[in-house]
Amino acid sequence: MSSEPQRSRSAPKRALRRPELPVDDEIQAWSRPVQPVEDLDSLARRYPRRKVSLGGERKPMEFYDTPERPKAFSMDSLEFFFLIAQYFREALPLRLILLMIACQKAGGQIRLTQEEMSTVLDVHRGKINEALQEIMGHGIVFKVRRGVYQFNPPYSYRVAEFIPGTELVEAEYVQVDQDKAIAKIRRDESLPDLVRFPSLEHMREAIEELRKQRAEERAARRLARAQRQEEGSAQ
Repeated sequence: MSSEPQRSRSAPKRALRRPELPVDDEIQAWSRPVQPVEDLDSLARRYPRRKVSLGGERKPMEFYDTPERPKAFSMDSLEFFFLIAQYFREALPLRLILLMIACQKAGGQIRLTQEEMSTVLDVHRGKINEALQEIMGHGIVFKVRRGVYQFNPPYSYRVAEFIPGTELVEAEYVQVDQDKAIAKIRRDESLPDLVRFPSLEHMREAIEELRKQRAEERAARRLARAQRQEEGSAQ
């Protein structure tokens, strides 16, 4: 027998198998390693009852702004834009609506006098007054006091604004939730019903009536033209 000590044979190494995430035990899931995820489809198939979410870096929103009005924007109803583009036949009411949207403060107030509106739009003040009365007649905006108007929140609303600071005043971020502005308007019984309970249905009906009237006028013109052609051929 050999005097040299025999070397013990080492057992073959087994590949370590990572346990899968326990489906029903959330506490143990934090202490156990999991298998690498190849794709989200395979992960969803392995754990069908779990919700999978991914996080990522949010890109900053891009808006044209000025130092006085940084990142200023409003929430606007697309249906409102769609209807006023069809309803108003003249450009001035539309221009005035866009100006008032652009000049909203947080909460939907517009601090503009009619003189300032006429200066910005380069239109006579009398024309501004006529267009403004037409806009207010539909409950789109209403007058709070001289030089201050309020946009009806369901049509266009500025939720918040950043007011830059100065050497004497700190910068301020002002936010006014839309539901609070609507509740305040609806409590004011001195306002017209079309302001307190806004609706675009009257505009839809007026658009359909105008289209029907124009269709009848076109049909009448075609008929008159055909009659003239028949009289000319008969002579």
